[in-house]
Amino acid sequence: MLAIGRALMVRPRLLCIDEPSTGLSAKLKVELFERIGEIKRSGIAVLLVEQDVGSAFHLASRNYVLSHGRVIAEGTSEELLKDETIRKTYLGL
Repeated sequence: MLAIGRALMVRPRLLCIDEPSTGLSAKLKVELFERIGEIKRSGIAVLLVEQDVGSAFHLASRNYVLSHGRVIAEGTSEELLKDETIRKTYLGL
């Protein structure tokens, strides 16, 4: 969270965040994603790379599913969750 705070000090238009929830407790993870949501609502674009699909999908306007470094699916959270193959094979849902 400190790194995110430092990044916000320069008033970015785009904030790139890679796996921010790694190693956090469940309680801190919830807090973190609430703050990322606030950042997004403030008008700052957020590029989030995250393996916690549930948390990421709640925030995302657009999603990209990667497999072996290639985009294999893209769309809104709703669109991707409707695709049973994507949901089961790649999202673990």
